[in-house]
Amino acid sequence: MANVTFKGNPVKLVGSEVKVGQTAPDFQCVGAGLAIITLANSAGKPRLFSVVPSLDTPVCSQQTKKFNEQLAAFKDKVVCYTVSLDMPFAQGRFCTAENIANMQNLSDLHNQSFGKNYGVLIEGLPIPLLARSVFVVDKNNKVTYAEYVSEVTNHPNYEKALEAVKAVAG
Repeated sequence: MANVTFKGNPVKLVGSEVKVGQTAPDFQCVGAGLAIITLANSAGKPRLFSVVPSLDTPVCSQQTKKFNEQLAAFKDKVVCYTVSLDMPFAQGRFCTAENIANMQNLSDLHNQSFGKNYGVLIEGLPIPLLARSVFVVDKNNKVTYAEYVSEVTNHPNYEKALEAVKAVAG
């Protein structure tokens, strides 16, 4: 399992660590209009999953804005998601207020299956949160990039994640 800390304190992540080369685990998240989105619903194109604890925090907000800006160059070659445990309504308000157009939201509040299946659900906090991470999945559902950020309050490696997106975008 990935060694992750939250504000300097070690945390336990529920589930198994996802590794490059494996088939991406399925999930059931809530998307726009309260539709259930699964890995199969998002198949056919490469995908980037930018996982954040909450869009209401500075680093999560910056992460979403940065990926939104950088992924504009890929147009419709890649489907990009921000995954959090925020309510879908709060995710929508954030994206409207911040003009996020290149990222779709997935709320893992439904059954926390993304967090459990990707090994990013933090156990033992007063409220459930997902550990900051980034996954790139190719059109055949193979994981081509996986980053578990070692300190939840730090930024991911944007450059490496974008290189991985570029490699699968064709």
